Amino acid sequence: MITDECECSKIKEGFIVMAKSRNMQGKRRWRDNFGPDELVQRVRTEESFAYIPNPHRGTTTFQRFQGDKLYPGYHWRDCYGPVDDYTKYPGTTKLRGYGPYEFKPAPKRLKANKQYIPWTTVSYCRWPWRWMEPKKGSYNWVVIDGAIKAAKERGQTLQIRFQPFTETVVPLTEDTGAVRRPPDTAVDVPDWYWDTGAKWIKGGEGYEPDHNDPLYIKYFGAFVRAFGKRYDGHPIIESIDVAYGGHWGEVGGNSNKKTAAALIDIYLKSFKKTQLISMLGTDGCAYAAKQPKPVGWRADCFGDMRYLVDHPDIPDGGNWSHMFEAYPKEVAQCGVSDAWKYAPVTMESCGTVASWEKAGYDFDCIIEQGYKYHTSIFMPKSVFFPDNVMDKMIEFDMRIGYRLVMRHMVLPIEARPGSRIKFEVFMDNVGCAPIYRPYKFAYRFRQGKKIHIVKSKQDIRTWMPGHNWFDETVTVPKNLKRGEVDIDIGIINDNDLPVVWLALKGELLDGWHPMTKMEIQ
Repeated sequence: MITDECECSKIKEGFIVMAKSRNMQGKRRWRDNFGPDELVQRVRTEESFAYIPNPHRGTTTFQRFQGDKLYPGYHWRDCYGPVDDYTKYPGTTKLRGYGPYEFKPAPKRLKANKQYIPWTTVSYCRWPWRWMEPKKGSYNWVVIDGAIKAAKERGQTLQIRFQPFTETVVPLTEDTGAVRRPPDTAVDVPDWYWDTGAKWIKGGEGYEPDHNDPLYIKYFGAFVRAFGKRYDGHPIIESIDVAYGGHWGEVGGNSNKKTAAALIDIYLKSFKKTQLISMLGTDGCAYAAKQPKPVGWRADCFGDMRYLVDHPDIPDGGNWSHMFEAYPKEVAQCGVSDAWKYAPVTMESCGTVASWEKAGYDFDCIIEQGYKYHTSIFMPKSVFFPDNVMDKMIEFDMRIGYRLVMRHMVLPIEARPGSRIKFEVFMDNVGCAPIYRPYKFAYRFRQGKKIHIVKSKQDIRTWMPGHNWFDETVTVPKNLKRGEVDIDIGIINDNDLPVVWLALKGELLDGWHPMTKMEIQ
């Protein structure tokens, strides 16, 4: 979790670990604040409403990383993700007059994003298959390795989509040795792909690969498998979009249901550890929803309120829109109404937040729909947020995904080393979705320089929005000595390092939240 001094000061507000007793003065021991017959203590915390840059949730950067400049104006680049040196990739600089965003060294002091969500812990990037496999069976992993490195340096994880094709180009734009090609302009699949004898179809923007051709399944599937073999389970990769066909890997192209299922199966077998995200409204999404592995879903054009736009042939308010026609229908038809309980929902903006404001869209309505779909991640294309809606977008960012507040904890006042004691915990998830990573809730016992961490048996992925109460028995570390011990709580990874902050006021000790003390007898 990366932050600057200013942001830390917002998060580290004073919070009351325990209410001080009126007769605390003159007491020499913490235990003396309780009557001699008292057995339990109750810890109540104060909620923080500060912005907290927690991982795996919130607003993303797009084809950018934390602290990078935003796209100028209202425009963005859908087709190409960042690269180390885009001069290596002929023909990539022509779209909209400028080339892909380059990897740049992380600054010594990471700055907050300007005119955007100040701290984003997720970056979303996508690249065409053509770049990833310029020659058959020869993979250009330097692009992905560079993006992973850049994301890690900026304190982010990386959402990835590899796109079968992105735009229409004149065939054979590179000297790849390819000799077979469609008779006219075609989409930018790898040039070598046509040499395999693959079929093409006439699309609206040039010749496209026939996704139902066994050769498409074979060769694009081989690329997916190779990617999974190298990167499945990589800790910096947040998720992989299940992009199996069509422009930008959306909507599936001309894939029939059998083809969609075959390609989804390749993704599922190739990524057994990394989270997969399917495209709402596709046959692939409906098929993935029926499989044992929890697959999340993503929707494009979040915020589309065009039904409000005047149309000469339609009465006011009668236009089609994603928000009120596509999404409710597709969620039902794809069978993903409850998918959010097990895998994340991610939304890509329709246009940009700036274009919403320019069109006069109802931000309150858009935001409320985002909560109802239990959104965890929002991708608004790294285009500026207008000043008059900045507060709304920051509030939206703070509530999507998980946001955990430990309201109340009950535990003994005294204990013996090695004894079994009971904790009662009231955890309030004030976000709109659970956390999907198997991190551990833990108790830390501090006595002098000695640290003892006891992991809870709770599965934090079951902490749904709203109240979550549990009790459990914990063994007091055996080598604690007589006297006071400090007790902290935290959410930690497999290396016992805190990775998630609770929305609590107070100083953090190495990422842990101090709670109270206990008397060791």
